[in-house]
Amino acid sequence: MAKPHQIHGRYYGTGKRKTAVARVFLKPGEGTIKVNGRTVAEYFPREVLGMIIAQPFELIAKPNGFDVEVNVAGGGVAAQAEAVRHGISRALIRLDSDLKPALKKAGFLTRDSRKKERKKPGQPGARKKFQYSKR
Repeated sequence: MAKPHQIHGRYYGTGKRKTAVARVFLKPGEGTIKVNGRTVAEYFPREVLGMIIAQPFELIAKPNGFDVEVNVAGGGVAAQAEAVRHGISRALIRLDSDLKPALKKAGFLTRDSRKKERKKPGQPGARKKFQYSKR
């Protein structure tokens, strides 16, 4: 069964970054963005993170055309902001597939798969080795 493009009149997109996962619901509206029930300014402490979230809308030249509702969990605030941007971009493609080339060129559709590498046994970290003493 194919996934529906619309869920109760809203367009859905999942965004991920490190261990952060964002579930994004997009619908035409006046431009309000709610993250876990709060505004972007309340949820994200740094102004830059709000700018990261708004990038897909600025790219398609509709900064206030959509209402966005986001549930985000895991990771830190920067990873969560990038996960939200990824989810918004995916939801915009569900809304209008003609936006895909522009969003892809800007790099908003690429899942940033970098994660923290695990610590290995016999070492203090992932790559670092214990100090070696010859004598």
